[in-house]
Amino acid sequence: MGPRRLLLVGEGNFSFAAALSETLDSGVCLTATCLQHPAELARDPVARENLQRLRERGTEIRFGVDCTQLANAFEPQDREFDRIYFNFPHCGRKAGVAKNRKLLAKFFQSCVDVLAEEGEVHVALCRGQGGTSADKPQREWHNSWQVVAMAALGGLILSDVLPFRCEAVPGYKCTGYRGFLEASSCHPIKIINEKLIVEMGKIFPLKRLKCSLPLLPLEGTSVLPSWNCDSMSSFWINLHEDNSDSEFLNGEITKEMEDFLVSFSQLSIYKSPRRDDKEIHEGISGQAKVWLRSSLLVHVQAIIQAPDFLPGSLYILSGPVFRKCHILPFTMPAFHETLLILGFNQSLKDGCLPSLLNHLTGILDSLLTQTLPEGSMLNSSVEFVPQLNANNYMIHVKSHNFGPDCAKDLIIGSVTSSAANITHKDQYFVFVSINLDLLAMLTWGIADWRMLWTFDNRFMKKFVPGEIEPFKSYSLYPPCYVHDISFWLNEEKGFDELEFHTVARAVSQDTIISIQFLGRFHHPKTEQVSLCYRLTYQTCDKALTQQQVASMQSQFRKEIQQQLHVIPR
Repeated sequence: MGPRRLLLVGEGNFSFAAALSETLDSGVCLTATCLQHPAELARDPVARENLQRLRERGTEIRFGVDCTQLANAFEPQDREFDRIYFNFPHCGRKAGVAKNRKLLAKFFQSCVDVLAEEGEVHVALCRGQGGTSADKPQREWHNSWQVVAMAALGGLILSDVLPFRCEAVPGYKCTGYRGFLEASSCHPIKIINEKLIVEMGKIFPLKRLKCSLPLLPLEGTSVLPSWNCDSMSSFWINLHEDNSDSEFLNGEITKEMEDFLVSFSQLSIYKSPRRDDKEIHEGISGQAKVWLRSSLLVHVQAIIQAPDFLPGSLYILSGPVFRKCHILPFTMPAFHETLLILGFNQSLKDGCLPSLLNHLTGILDSLLTQTLPEGSMLNSSVEFVPQLNANNYMIHVKSHNFGPDCAKDLIIGSVTSSAANITHKDQYFVFVSINLDLLAMLTWGIADWRMLWTFDNRFMKKFVPGEIEPFKSYSLYPPCYVHDISFWLNEEKGFDELEFHTVARAVSQDTIISIQFLGRFHHPKTEQVSLCYRLTYQTCDKALTQQQVASMQSQFRKEIQQQLHVIPR
């Protein structure tokens, strides 16, 4: 006799519940739950449709259910589930291995309170996360979620391992790592991107392209194109040899690499090679190394050389990019980029290029001035600043929304031109790259880029598709904590300030908002050189205590000693 009572926890948009409900016999009772409350799902059309399907089938739906406290959600007479499902559990975007293990452990312990005798718990994990011999690829034990050990804390044992087949539940879509740019998103980055695309579509026929995953293989130095991509500022990732995927290394992005990507916080980041470092040229084939693209421009050649590329159409590619950067108010290590690609006959260059730039200026000006007070008389917010190549420009904008304290123009993108190539000998190409995150900040007046990545629902409630109103932060007067750090340099190893900022960002989990160079000291007797920096800690969306900062500062001292080979004083 099959299971009669099924419980689903951690549903995102209820697509799994809706799909599963259509495969069940009439005698099976299904209860679908999620942590969110109804108001939080109201703006998701996919969730609304799935909930309607479930209600029509008589499925019991419960909101605000914490999967680590299931006994609190059900009265004693409503417990005794024959099977409990939890698909792709995860604590959140920046949660690491330890936090996700803790989630699993609490979930399994909670299941025991509502599980029937001989009941089963089914957990779907990404490849390698389980840490069992059945995982392919198999991670090191300490770098896995240790599912068997976590289940044991609830008195449960692993009895079977099966592949998760989406085709068995048509219509299911995992939402654990939902992108800002996906169709169901109401994120300001999605809103600003759609407005930009709609306006561009009024003068050019559009071709929207699907963006591939940002992991790119290392194939000698040729993988580093000249398109605004510098090996020194790229995030390099070291794949353990037993975790590498031959198809991926040959250029094929597979579902296995999607699973790998969503666990990015668990990866070992490989320090950027120096320009004179032989390791970038040789000796690295023993382990698989990939890098995170620093611009969508890396995809340009593949797009314009495709046999179905149509000159005269505006191709649009949008997706996340990553680059190492100094800790500054308007620079970010991860952001969303939109790339506009236009090809046309070289004889039309003098007409098409100015038309494109003029139309883009009008669109950006309109967006950047929507939240300014009525009656504000301002000149154009946008300026295309020519580079050494007269046909290349940087897109500068004035930051009106941030007041006189931020008078410096900000660079939100670039325009790159290219003459004919082998495939299109008579064509001229223009590539426009725009930082959507920075454009959204300037449009709504969001002063801190970290706010765009918050999980706090109060942030998303500030935005309605089709409307642009000035953003008002819900976190008032967050405290600042200042710590100084000084250290002796290692003359042989040298010192890379960009790496110093990168380590600070990682250790502090982006709670450091400023790093100020205070001074340099040269010891007259030992000839040693010491540097001193001031670090300012502050959060924009969550509480931060003095004790937490002290702990991070202590860890930072250890990390720079180990990774940068300096000696803290």
